[in-house]
Amino acid sequence: MDNDVLRQAPLFSELDDEAATALRASMSETRVRRGEVLFHEGDVGDRLYIVLEGKVKLGRTSADGRENLLAIQGPGQMFGELSLFDPGPRSATVTAVTDATFASLSHDDLLKWLEGRPVVARGLLSQLAGRLRRANDVVSDLVFSDVPGRVAKALIDLADRFGRTADDGIHVHHDLTQEELAQLVGASRETVNKALADFASRSWLRLEPRSVVIMDLERLSKRAR
Repeated sequence: MDNDVLRQAPLFSELDDEAATALRASMSETRVRRGEVLFHEGDVGDRLYIVLEGKVKLGRTSADGRENLLAIQGPGQMFGELSLFDPGPRSATVTAVTDATFASLSHDDLLKWLEGRPVVARGLLSQLAGRLRRANDVVSDLVFSDVPGRVAKALIDLADRFGRTADDGIHVHHDLTQEELAQLVGASRETVNKALADFASRSWLRLEPRSVVIMDLERLSKRAR
C-alpha cells in the first residue's frame, strides 16, 4: 500500500506525504477471497476498514432469514467507522464480492490521529454525514419509489462508482448476482428481473453476466427520479 492508494479514501485525501507515511505504519492489511466473510453482524469490532482492491457487500439478515444489502463498497471507500465511536456489535456482515484487499486502523490509533488534525476529523464527520444522508435516501426510496425506479437509481449509482465509458455505452461490472441486486433495492428477484428486462427492451441498457452496459443514461436517469 502506497500513499496514493491511501489517499483514495476521502478521510485521508488531504494528508501530506509525511503524515500519510506515518499513518500507513499504524495500519494493517487484510486480504480475503471472493465469497469470504470479513466479519459478521453481531461480532465485536473496533477497526475501520478501507477497501484497497476489489468490492465488498454490507448486509443484514432478518429474524426470518431474509437478507438485505445495505451497500456495495469499492476501492477508496470505508466501512466499520461506527465501531470507532460506539464500540459494540457490528451492525452488518461484510462479504467479499470479489477478491479484495483492505487496510484497517484501530480505534486507539485513529483517536491519536484525530488529535491535532482537524482536517482528518472533518473528513470523518463528512463521511458519517454522507452515510446518514444515504440511509435517509434509502428509506425515502422504499416509501416513495417503485421497484423500477429503485433499480434504475441503483444502476446509476453503481455506474458512477464502477462504470467504464466505451463507444457502446457505460460498462458497469458490478459483480452482483440477480438475487444480490434484488436485495440491494429491497425487492424480489422476479420483480427486479422484470424491470431489467423492460429497460433492455427499450434499449436503455444491455444485460451481461454480473454486469450491464448502459446505453441511454438520460432515459435511465429520468426513470430513477
